[in-house]
Amino acid sequence: MPISHLFFLFFVSHLTISSSLDCNAADRRALLNVKSELGNPPELSAWLPATNCCTWSNVYCTDTGRIYNIYLFSLNVSTTIPNSLGDLSELLTIQLQTILGIYGTIPPSFSKLTKLELLDLTNTSVSGPIPDFLSRTNLSGLDLSNNKFSGPIPLSLTKLPNLRYLDLSGNSLSGTIPPGLLHGTFRFLYLSHNKLIGEIPKDYGNGDIDTIDLSHNRLTGDASFLFGITKPMTKIDLSWNQLEFDLTRAVFPHHLDYLDLSYNKIKGKVPKSLQDIPLRFLNVSYNELCGEIPNRRFMVYHNADSYIHNKCLCGAPLRPCTT
Repeated sequence: MPISHLFFLFFVSHLTISSSLDCNAADRRALLNVKSELGNPPELSAWLPATNCCTWSNVYCTDTGRIYNIYLFSLNVSTTIPNSLGDLSELLTIQLQTILGIYGTIPPSFSKLTKLELLDLTNTSVSGPIPDFLSRTNLSGLDLSNNKFSGPIPLSLTKLPNLRYLDLSGNSLSGTIPPGLLHGTFRFLYLSHNKLIGEIPKDYGNGDIDTIDLSHNRLTGDASFLFGITKPMTKIDLSWNQLEFDLTRAVFPHHLDYLDLSYNKIKGKVPKSLQDIPLRFLNVSYNELCGEIPNRRFMVYHNADSYIHNKCLCGAPLRPCTT
């Protein structure tokens, strides 16, 4: 189970799921429309009109019979081929989808699930822009990772007042990162492996963010505002960008467990403040850092791979510094 799904499972474990209480009729109609809009994938064959949708696979209800969570990751999503193509075989349909890049989109009927808080569409080959109608829901967690989305991250997502978990990684999203995507406490932001550009909005340096992963994009500018001794972050991954700032005086959260700043244009020295952080993972390689690597306390647990391909770093575990 991917780590990104643990947030969802945490909430599911606190739900009351009842097979004796029938689900809300409007929610059942919306789910049946979702199934149809996804091309009736075989994984949802148990979604039948005359049955209790609280017992359907991939769906969770509250104790009042309202749909609260939906997990549709790794579905075999299909799409509608134009009628003008006639009675083509299923094989030809699949070939057309592959050649033309035709894939399904997020079903609009999700917006009719007024109590929906958690939606997972990981690895379902849905494509196109992320639709604005998601802002009509009450989502606190949204996972659209590993799909084929393109275009910008829509500003409409900032209108979700309870959104605390957002994973849009592994797509082809472009443009800049909008400020104000996350709200509340215990936040998680995953935007890695896209085509995002520009600077990181300053508001992501504030608030109760646990994890921020912006790796494998084309981001620029100074990201040092994300650091700070009192911040609650446990994971910061900014690797494979074009960030430029001085790392020398950076101070990091005491609870930080994972720090990856590799493959950027970061200057300065490896900060001494890292000696006091029990990092499980550290990587500042492939930057423009210089000077002697601090070698006390927790720094002794990091090997040469954490520092290689910098401008002039020296000291253990690299070559000795010369006077």
